Amino acid sequence: MNVLEAINSRRSIRKFTGEPLDEQDLKTILRAGFQAPSAHGLEPREFVVVRDAKIIEKIVQFHGHAKMLPQAGCGIVVCGDKTKQDVFGFLISDCSASVQNMLLAAHGLGLGAVWCGIYPREHLIKGMADVLNLPEHIIPVGMVVVGVKDEKKSAINRYNEGKIHYDRW
Repeated sequence: MNVLEAINSRRSIRKFTGEPLDEQDLKTILRAGFQAPSAHGLEPREFVVVRDAKIIEKIVQFHGHAKMLPQAGCGIVVCGDKTKQDVFGFLISDCSASVQNMLLAAHGLGLGAVWCGIYPREHLIKGMADVLNLPEHIIPVGMVVVGVKDEKKSAINRYNEGKIHYDRW
């Protein structure tokens, strides 16, 4: 699949078969996350791969939009290291770029994935930090839930000429 086809056809998938994720596919998705651009090349991103059923159940208890996680192959919690990037907006942007790369990689592999937001919701940040035993300088930004998809969605054209401005508003 070429990159424009992937961008235009990727959809959030929330239904999974429950099959384990192939280790090579997982590595490919993680590599894609690391390939995302990073402000000033500081690369503050850290990934926590979550597959343990007990940890997954704890996440589902506090994250209302992660109910599909138990049926997926895993969750990848994308975190930012405040000691590597002290400009918080850049840290969030870097981690978000990693999430997008992982979503596209999963789609390119024929898998399903969905972005479950964490930052800036305080209860989600605290819940994830507690469950994953994150150090204080590590901020969970988002989670990519990925697995073998059990639904198919058609592409959506979101292009909107009315939201494009040239040279000034």
